[in-house]
Amino acid sequence: MTVAPPSIHKSAPQVHVFADKAALVQAATEQVIELIRAAISTRGRCTIALSGGSTPKPLYQALAKTDLPWEKLYIYWGDERYVPITHSDSNAKMTQEAWLSHVPIPAENIFIVPTDTAPPQASADQYQQDLLQSFQGSLNTPAEFDIILLGMGDDGHTASLFPHTAALKATDRWITVGQKDDQPRITFTASLINQARHVLFLVAGSNKQNALAQVFAPTADSALYPARLIAPQGALYWLLDTDASHGLPQNINRTAH
Repeated sequence: MTVAPPSIHKSAPQVHVFADKAALVQAATEQVIELIRAAISTRGRCTIALSGGSTPKPLYQALAKTDLPWEKLYIYWGDERYVPITHSDSNAKMTQEAWLSHVPIPAENIFIVPTDTAPPQASADQYQQDLLQSFQGSLNTPAEFDIILLGMGDDGHTASLFPHTAALKATDRWITVGQKDDQPRITFTASLINQARHVLFLVAGSNKQNALAQVFAPTADSALYPARLIAPQGALYWLLDTDASHGLPQNINRTAH
């Protein structure tokens, strides 16, 4: 899949539809590799924030078999469940097993969410500080990630920005505490995500149709469908399988593969 340059219109989405989840993952893998190499060629390093879930796992497994300048890659997570890294629900554990433990990325280039810090707000504060130091920035000059990978739940959430939760209103932070039912999460804020150079949504399954219809609707409630809050200054890509794509409004331009 050839990556088009960022649109001059902020957050104008590039929508790509693939026959099935396997084709979607293959295209996403090719695109991520291309973006990694482009970032390193342009800026000398690549910063990438990862998502959890089953959809990106084969992408990570494919990256583990790719030859890249690993010492120039910097790894972060867009959200994390508030569980130990040894827990089966840990996004970091899944990524380590699928990818990171198989390639020579320097340990100091991998920024795991410190979920051993209590309470959850302290964990969010620590991760925010880790990112501030990594990007040598300030809260007034948000980090510009080269790549942020996102998924979307059938409720329209993305990262750990869930409907009608306080995390949606955290505009003065990079990292905040998300909440799913009674389970805290550590998550990027929408304002941090929106500073990225490239944001890629990977969305598969017919159960996502209703949420996609609302996310792409001319008007809808962003508090109910938080993925609507993602409007990056750089390029926004939606990679969908055919089943999910049936939720798109008819007027949305898309490219079939």
